[in-house]
Amino acid sequence: MTVTRLIIGAVLTLAAGAACAADFKTVGAAPAVLYDAPSTKGHKLFIVPRGAPLEIVLAYGEWVKVRDASGDTAWTPLRGLSAKRNVVIRAANTKVRSTEDETATVVFIADKGVLLELVEPGANGWTRVRHRDGLTGYVRSSEIWGL
Repeated sequence: MTVTRLIIGAVLTLAAGAACAADFKTVGAAPAVLYDAPSTKGHKLFIVPRGAPLEIVLAYGEWVKVRDASGDTAWTPLRGLSAKRNVVIRAANTKVRSTEDETATVVFIADKGVLLELVEPGANGWTRVRHRDGLTGYVRSSEIWGL
């Protein structure tokens, strides 16, 4: 009986952790209009540029409630978002390095707000990214938003 309870407890714990995992999408080919309600009749709050990462907070039919890098939440149609993953730099003069090491060669320096393509999700505190110019490298996961 105790083993069964342990197994059930472990399964529930894993399910709860998966439910808390963040789901990110990227604004598609056209800028996204964000509304205060899940309807085009709602008040327009923001326009988010193409390529910007948004965290999915809640889904409601064909609409999703999203959070942007500044923490603001609003609604937008799901069809305007892409599964492609981008991240945004959080601080000025962020160093993107050749390997997952603080002493590695700096490939390029990205300023706050720069969008980078997510190549490989974070491992050991580092994330592999690609600049639109084609340069790739590793950045500390804590220095980007969109994971």
